Amino acid sequence: MSALPTPPQAPQLSRRARGFGRVLIVLYGLLAIAATGRSVLQLATDFERAPLPYSLSALAAVVYIVATVALVIPRESWWRVAVITIGFELLFVLVVGTLTVVDPSLFPQKTVWSVYGMYYAFVPLVLPVVGLFWLRRTRPVPAAAAAASGD
Repeated sequence: MSALPTPPQAPQLSRRARGFGRVLIVLYGLLAIAATGRSVLQLATDFERAPLPYSLSALAAVVYIVATVALVIPRESWWRVAVITIGFELLFVLVVGTLTVVDPSLFPQKTVWSVYGMYYAFVPLVLPVVGLFWLRRTRPVPAAAAAASGD
């Protein structure tokens, strides 16, 4: 009699993709879809009208896609990518948001980050702050420290 094969195990989720991390992943995924759709349409049909805002919308889309992927993949290197990407997002929300308030003529058309994400219910402003706190909380434990503690 042959032994039954063991079923393949489901891929291991990273700590940052569990619990509240799933909410972050869904929100980043939704922003990635929204920003990608908006930027593709803007770039394809109206780029000459406002190249800077439309290019920033495309950049935002890329940032949201990379952040979503980085939150899901359970490797320490991807945790670093998530920190860098989400930190970059926060920086650009603050810079673009401030510029759109101080000199609206710089951005004749709205971007995802205009007025601190006002046109997206300020989610682009709040999400990176929450994301960075979550990443700090789910920081990977170095392998040597985990081995020393018996984990």
